[in-house]
Amino acid sequence: MNAGAAGPRVGTPARFGLVAAYFGVALASWAAATVVLVVSAPDVAVAGLAAPNVLLSVHLVALGFLPPAVTGAALHVLPTLLRNSASRARGWAALPLLCFGPLLAVGIAHDVATLIWVSACAETLGFALVAWELVTLALRAPRGRMLLASRAGIVLSTLHAAAALAFGAGLAARDWRPLFGIPHDRAIAIHLHLAVLGWLTLLILAVGRTLGPMLALAPAAGRRRLPAEELVLTGGVWLLAAGLALGSRPLELAGALVSLAAVASFAALMARVARQHRLAGLEGPIAHLLTGLCFLAQAAVLGIGMLTWLDPTPQRLTAYVVLLLVGWAGGVTLGHLGKLFSLSAWAWWPPGPRPKQAAFYPRRMWVAEAVLFAVGVEAVAVGALRGSEWAVRGGAIVLVAGAVAALTGAVRTTVSARAF
Repeated sequence: MNAGAAGPRVGTPARFGLVAAYFGVALASWAAATVVLVVSAPDVAVAGLAAPNVLLSVHLVALGFLPPAVTGAALHVLPTLLRNSASRARGWAALPLLCFGPLLAVGIAHDVATLIWVSACAETLGFALVAWELVTLALRAPRGRMLLASRAGIVLSTLHAAAALAFGAGLAARDWRPLFGIPHDRAIAIHLHLAVLGWLTLLILAVGRTLGPMLALAPAAGRRRLPAEELVLTGGVWLLAAGLALGSRPLELAGALVSLAAVASFAALMARVARQHRLAGLEGPIAHLLTGLCFLAQAAVLGIGMLTWLDPTPQRLTAYVVLLLVGWAGGVTLGHLGKLFSLSAWAWWPPGPRPKQAAFYPRRMWVAEAVLFAVGVEAVAVGALRGSEWAVRGGAIVLVAGAVAALTGAVRTTVSARAF
């Protein structure tokens, strides 16, 4: 049945044009981030995250790529999983505001106060509209019927995104001065972990438990009474944040281990999905999930090492951010983008005979992108650890090639949607 003609028991996802617009903005920002990373290779190897171009590349991912990519994916997926329809008005209203993300990244990297505050106000308003939409979808989900995503996980993820945004604004306002009495470097760590673990990882757990098996044509996860993984992860995030705020290594370590325990349960499910999938061949979402979990494991080892026996040098901190933000959160998001884009094109096909969904998804192109992404991120992380400009630049060039593959895949889906 065409998505537009769905009955009242099935939510209507956002239209293909809106999803395509969000994904287009996201992919353009991702490509820009990889190009900046090539230019900033010497700074990544020596100066680390403090260098302006490195900050620019990181924030192009965090502010330019992730918000529109996650929003577009949520507007397509959540109405179906939560059994109610998305608002067309809020989605279109938020889009131009979230387009200020790359400008905000430039302002932060080069300390342009006017650009920071104008862009931050627009980005905040865009986030408020998206948060309104997501919370509304969660609260309007019908009671007494099986839902395919955790309402609590979605709401908590949205709240963590708001907290990360607020911390970011505080950091911009305070420059290098303490924020709420928290030293600047620890406040940055809280900002990072609220965004990556509290927002993105929690959303991946809340949605991926159903979406992963669904996209892989694997047996669904078992039913559960409570969103245990999401609640455990939330507890871990706030233990970690409290430890960072108070300068308490035991609390930091406890928060990290509790968070890892929640993700380990999800990882076990994804490993089963990888074994039992009934796809004709490997696809981007599974490839990125598995490699993303590997990057997350590496980040966990490095992070726990810096909490216990390793000095938190600029090189190690840079590698940690690359593995956690880019390899894990960015990779899983990017891997699902192509598949969800093709599903949106298929779902909004006009009434009547239509092609198979596989006709809209250039599988080999997205698998190639996943391979290039994995090689590139690993090379950049190793290069950052070893202080090797050539390893970082080589990895960044591979990431540029992966970004070109992703853009090509998206264009091919768009052409296919118009050609049939």
